Amino acid sequence: MTRILVVDDHAIVRQGLKQILADTPDLVVAGEASTGQEALEKVRTGQWDVVILNISLPDRSGVTVLEQLKTQYPDLPVLMLSMYAEEQYAVRVMKAGAAGYLPKESAPDQLVSAIHKVARGGKYVSPTLMEKFVSDLGTDPKKPRHEILSAREFQVLCMIAGGKSLTEIAEDLGVSVKTISTHRTRMLKKMELKTNADLIHYAIRTGLVR
Repeated sequence: MTRILVVDDHAIVRQGLKQILADTPDLVVAGEASTGQEALEKVRTGQWDVVILNISLPDRSGVTVLEQLKTQYPDLPVLMLSMYAEEQYAVRVMKAGAAGYLPKESAPDQLVSAIHKVARGGKYVSPTLMEKFVSDLGTDPKKPRHEILSAREFQVLCMIAGGKSLTEIAEDLGVSVKTISTHRTRMLKKMELKTNADLIHYAIRTGLVR
């Protein structure tokens, strides 16, 4: 039996996932968490085979939680779930240690397939994203400006675009405000932007936030 911890701040999403997985005999949602801190506590005190983790949480970024989990429990498969388009986030979270990435609008059978694959130690990439990777082979398209950012700079970009202040971001990531300010300055320079408003407009235009 594969024991699953579902981490999402919306009770209706957690309930929906439980209902979907209830029809698969070898999968069971054995625990739930609504915040990043609660998720870390549940992982520390329980036995889990797979964690399904929403990328947006109220107390901290799901990517931050992912990084903490992979530092402390490197062998625990984490399947990221998000309302954001996978071409914007999938590669980033996979590099951060995720075993897979699924948009929330994915079909139930995709979810079950993804869980089975990551529980066996594999990596899950949806057919849609795989097609995109294949179609990009041998081409050199003009890449979006955010793709030149480091993983941490990209994370800070998304948090700024999500409405968080530099102080809030620093608290979430456990670093100083000065460090976050340095990331912001480097981001603006790399992306040839000038203000937080420019960053937010860019993030909305490219689908990084909604």
